[in-house]
Amino acid sequence: MPKKVTAETPHIAEAVERNIRALVEIQRQLHARKTRQNRIADLITGFVGNLYFVYFHALWFSIWMLWNTGLLGVRPIDPFPFGLLTMVVSLEAIFLSTFVLVSQNRLTEISDKRADLDLQINLLAEYEITKILRLTDAIADHLGLIEGGDPELDQLKREVSPVRVLQEMERTHVGK
Repeated sequence: MPKKVTAETPHIAEAVERNIRALVEIQRQLHARKTRQNRIADLITGFVGNLYFVYFHALWFSIWMLWNTGLLGVRPIDPFPFGLLTMVVSLEAIFLSTFVLVSQNRLTEISDKRADLDLQINLLAEYEITKILRLTDAIADHLGLIEGGDPELDQLKREVSPVRVLQEMERTHVGK
């Protein structure tokens, strides 16, 4: 049953709605396939990439330094230059950077898959458009609608080789 189109819910083409549903399902499947390790890494990365993490550390460092300089009236356990704090922060940095890298690697893998899908769809669209141009040009010729040739159309009707496009891009880039 078609949706009622209102000012609040503008009509979206069925193809767009279908694509949105497909993308949501792909995202759901990717999330479901995450290992426990990846989920933990994502949780930690999500927390450390948050300003609350910064606030917590600012408070923690402030208390640590005040305590260990004797300003709180408590016997210091890690006097200046705070060797224990330095070691704890160094270990924390090692583990946090590892968690961030694990999450980044997974996101890069997902991004690569999306890029491959985009490339496949774009190559298919290029092929289909070239076929449509050839067919449209043949119909126009048959009906006698176009006098003489159109050099731009003739170029567009040629099949595009992805390998040649990449080679040309590399050649042009190397020349810079």
